[in-house]
Amino acid sequence: MQNHNDAVKDDEAEEWGNCSVENVSSFQEESAKVPYEPLSSLAAEYQAGSPILLEKIKMFLEQLDNILLGSDDYEELVNRSRDQSVSDYIVMFFRFVTAGEIRTRAEFFEPFITGLSNSTVDQFCKTSVEPMGEESDHIHITTLSDALGVAIRVVYLDRSSCDSGGVTVNHHDFIPVGTSEKQEEASAPFITLLYRPGHYDILYPKPSSKV
Repeated sequence: MQNHNDAVKDDEAEEWGNCSVENVSSFQEESAKVPYEPLSSLAAEYQAGSPILLEKIKMFLEQLDNILLGSDDYEELVNRSRDQSVSDYIVMFFRFVTAGEIRTRAEFFEPFITGLSNSTVDQFCKTSVEPMGEESDHIHITTLSDALGVAIRVVYLDRSSCDSGGVTVNHHDFIPVGTSEKQEEASAPFITLLYRPGHYDILYPKPSSKV
C-alpha cells in the first residue's frame, strides 16, 4: 500500500453505492480487462457451500457472462446495477470473496483485525465483512484487491493541512500482493474511488477530446 499527495485532474465523481465492495463490482462489470479465470476459480472454491450461497454465485456468473459475451449494452448494465434484486447478489458474492480471502490468509490479517476490532478473524468476517450494509475499510479493500488481482486507488480530501481553506488531495494505492515493482510502475491503479465518510464514489477519467 502506498500513500501519496496528489491532485485529482480530469476525473469525474459518480455516486454508486455506500461501500467500496459495491463500487468495485460495478466498475468491474464495465470492462473485460479483469480476467475471468480468477473469478470463476473463486466461485469454484465455494461449490461445497449452501444452496443460498450457490444461488448468489450463479447470479453473479450469469451477469459476468452477459458482460463478457457482449449480450448487454451499457444501459442494461446500469439498470441491473440499480436493481437491488440483482445487485445484492453481486455484492454478496464479492463480500464472500473478501471473507474467504481473509480466512485463507488469517495469519497475515489477524494482527490488523485484532488491533482494529479486538475480535478474531472469524468474528470479524461474520460481523464486518459478510453482512450487507457494513462499511469497508483498509482491510476490506486490501483483501479484495489481492483476491481479484486488481489495483485500487482511494482518494481522500483533506482540509486540515491547508491554512488558506483549500483542500489537499491525498491518495492510497492498494496494490495486489505479488505485483512486481515493474508492473506497478507501468500503469496506474485500474479503479479509483473517492472516499467520503461512510461512502465511496467512483472517479471516472474524462475521455480525451479529439481535435
